[in-house]
Parts: sequence; structure tokens; C-alpha cells
Amino acid sequence: MKIKQLTQMQSGKGFIAALDQSGGSTPKALTQYGVAENSYTNDEEMYTIVHEMRTRIIKSPAFNNDYILGGILFENTMDRKIDGQWTSDYLWNQKGIVPFLKVDKGLETISNGVQLMKPIAGLNDLLDRALSRNIFGTKMRSVIKEANPNGIREIVKQQFEVAIQIFNKGLVPIIEPEVDIYSKDKQKSEEILKEEIIKQLNLLDNSVKVMLKLSIPTVNNYYSELMSDSHVIRVVALSGGYTREEANDKLAHNQGLIASFSRALSEGLNAQQSEDAFNTTLENSIKEIYSASNQ
Repeated sequence: MKIKQLTQMQSGKGFIAALDQSGGSTPKALTQYGVAENSYTNDEEMYTIVHEMRTRIIKSPAFNNDYILGGILFENTMDRKIDGQWTSDYLWNQKGIVPFLKVDKGLETISNGVQLMKPIAGLNDLLDRALSRNIFGTKMRSVIKEANPNGIREIVKQQFEVAIQIFNKGLVPIIEPEVDIYSKDKQKSEEILKEEIIKQLNLLDNSVKVMLKLSIPTVNNYYSELMSDSHVIRVVALSGGYTREEANDKLAHNQGLIASFSRALSEGLNAQQSEDAFNTTLENSIKEIYSASNQ
């Protein structure tokens, strides 16, 4: 494990930039960026445009480790370069930002009120490639729609089983069992989720370290207990469909919880903006998210 990067993730001031939209979410992300779906004709062209967008974000002067601790990439971005360096190497070498990789392959259909991760075919090979690209950790997402104890237990169990496999490869897993912010029983889901996470943490060997990425809780500071667990490097929050303003406001009321925003980070950015306008918009977003993460 890379000690300097581990220390930065444990105790650094800042937040994590999630640049990992992939698959079905990519066209939506590009539309929000001002790129219409008729601007590309196949996946390769689409991912090339996405990489241009992410490169523009990453190379912006505003995107630096004064505010940003880590960046989450997806596989296609990891396999591309910025100025002749693998994206992950550029993040760390040029920006001092710790690189993570999204490893899940999407979600199953809803069962027992949750969406488990689809099987991650070829995970070991993907982790080997991640290690060769100097990736520090991984991220994998599943979704809780209802306060179903059996479903939530299953989702947490699956996350931790894969997390142990990832940790044993030498990478730090970010466990992300997202609670849908529009769920009618969100708070109850969070209560069950925390209980199941604590059960799984208590089963881990002392050496195992993980991170948790969770929806901003209904009750402020509800996840403080998880932050103090010896296995947990950091607890970070997803924006989950809130606007940046809403997400920042809620986040600021949760001491120790830092952002790992995706759509909320890129809100307001547009392909047609001048470099000055783009950089100013991004800088304002980053400073707002940083402030909410470090109250």
C-alpha cells in the first residue's frame, strides 16, 4: 500500500472527485456538458469525447490537491492518456491526486428492495491492470431502494466479499451501498445499513482497510460511528441526485464526512465555454464542495 497516498486519504483536507460515469450514464453526462447524442455515432467516439471532457477538467488549474484528495476513474479512462501519461499517473504525478478505479459492471434488477452489483467478470485481471497503472483503490456501487432488511443485508455482504478480494490484491476498496435519496423510507434504510456495515466491519481481520461511500444521511452525523472504526480510512458522501447547492448544504452539517461528487462537481460546465469561463466555473464548484467537506 502506498503510504503517502494512504496518509493523504486518511487525514488530508479536501474531497474526492468522481469522474467515473460509464455505460448508460455517459450520454446523460455528455448532454449535461452540452454535447448532443447525435454528435457521435458509436461508443468509441463517445468515450473519446468523454475523455476530452475529463482531460479538460483534470488539466484545469482549479483541479489540484489543495482541494482534491482523490479522483475516481472508470476503466476506459484508466486506459487512456493525458499528455503521454496514463490518466492515473497524470493525476498523481502532475496533480498530487490519488487515483481510484470504478470496478463494478452495473446493477442487477431490483430484488428485495435493492439492486445488487452484477457479477464482475475478470475482476482479478482488471485489478492487475489497475496495479500496473499505479491505481491506489477501487470503487463499486450498489443501490438500496427500500428498507428491506434481507435485501440490505445481502447488498452489504456482497460489497464486503468483493472488498476483501480487492484488498488482498493490494488496493483499497471504496464500498458504495447508495441509499436512493427519493426512497420513502430512506432513514430506516440507513439504520439497517449502518447496522449491517458494523457487523461486516467486526468480521474483518485487523489489517484490512476500506473506505465507505454513502448517501448523505437523513440524521446529521449519523455515520460518525463508522468514521471511528479502525478498519475505515475515510467515509465519503455521494451527491445522489441533489443539486450541488443542496448536496453541499446537507454535507456541511455532517462533521468529518467529505464529498465524492460526480454530477454535482461538473454542474455548470459546458463544452462551448471559453477556457476562462470553464476554469472559473470549475474553480467555484471545487471551492464550494471543499468548503462543505471541511466545515
